[in-house]
Amino acid sequence: MITTVTLNPAVDKTIEVDNFDVGIVNRIGASRIDAGGKGINVSKVIKALGGRSKAVGILSGTNGNFIKKYLDEEDIENDFVFVKGNTRTNIKVVDKVKHTNTDINENGPKVCKKDVDDVCLKFCKEINHDSIIVFSGSVPNGADMDVYKSYIEIASEKGARTIFDADGQLLKLGLDSGPFLVKPNIYELESIFGQKIENKEQAVKLSRKLFDYGVKNVVVSLGGEGALFIKKNVVVFAHGIKVNVGSTVGAGDSMVAALALAIDKNYDFEKAIRLAVACGTASVTMSGTQTASIDVISGFEKQVNIEYLNY
Repeated sequence: MITTVTLNPAVDKTIEVDNFDVGIVNRIGASRIDAGGKGINVSKVIKALGGRSKAVGILSGTNGNFIKKYLDEEDIENDFVFVKGNTRTNIKVVDKVKHTNTDINENGPKVCKKDVDDVCLKFCKEINHDSIIVFSGSVPNGADMDVYKSYIEIASEKGARTIFDADGQLLKLGLDSGPFLVKPNIYELESIFGQKIENKEQAVKLSRKLFDYGVKNVVVSLGGEGALFIKKNVVVFAHGIKVNVGSTVGAGDSMVAALALAIDKNYDFEKAIRLAVACGTASVTMSGTQTASIDVISGFEKQVNIEYLNY
């Protein structure tokens, strides 16, 4: 069973503005709203791939009700802690003329220790050695920065395999718990070690240092260039596929969804890589954080070009 944990979900409002600029009136060409938050995005893609997951986390207010209604209508199992306030709205400004994506994200409602502990009780209900738990995204006001570290330790002790996707201090502290798989992008990897990464070989060298924390698998997103998939004795570079970009939001979440499903279904390494790259690519072609169809994903899966590296 795959469980996704989203402590700070969001209603994602995506607006398209040609030649977006600050200090002037900008006219919206098109807009859409989606139920979002990294873990919720993961659950959405798992559903599109024909898998099942349970979405767990914290919701509040009318925005929280919107997200829960969406999950219920999509038949995505969910179990959320409801708190006072209102789940945040994140605005994504897409400029197809300048080829830019600008995120304006709210902080989310304030939570207390009991709220965070209650989430833990929910994802711990049915943990066993077949469990895969995805911890991803930011945390709301009131949550400790080591919350993922604590969560991963608890889940791992119960036999679950954990996937971790966060940034900043959350990522640095969470690594100490030795998650089964981590998925930093190249900038997050630079932040962990405080140095600029100039090439793939350097990225692999730094990624291998994460094994010292107990991490078993590292996937490094390189944006449009592709991604690195690193196990202890194997390194694969998957080349990026050139596409027309609709929105870059959620591409990493789509990769995580594919990886979670691949682990759950015991896919071999190459199949997991191809599916992950295909899902990430398909996501980029979509507007907002809507999910691509299985047919679109399958089409990209056939185009993935992988290369084994000797460093």
